[in-house]
Amino acid sequence: MATYAQVQSLVKDTHGRSVKTCWIAHVKEMNGLPLRTAWNRLSPTNRAEPCPDWARPMIEDPMRRLGML
Repeated sequence: MATYAQVQSLVKDTHGRSVKTCWIAHVKEMNGLPLRTAWNRLSPTNRAEPCPDWARPMIEDPMRRLGML
C-alpha cells in the first residue's frame, strides 16, 4: 500500500495543491479502506478536519494510480 507522503507528492505534482494527511485518511475511510487510529486523534468518531468536497477527487486520483482504490 502506498504511503500518505506518496499520495501528497502526486497531488502536488499533478494539481499543484498541498493536501493534509487527515484529508487522505478521511478519503480512505469514505472508500472503506482500513485505517489505524492516529496517536494524536482526539475522538475516534469525530474528525477535527474532514476532507473538503473539492479535494476528494484530487486525492482519489493518485490513490487509484498507486493501486489503493
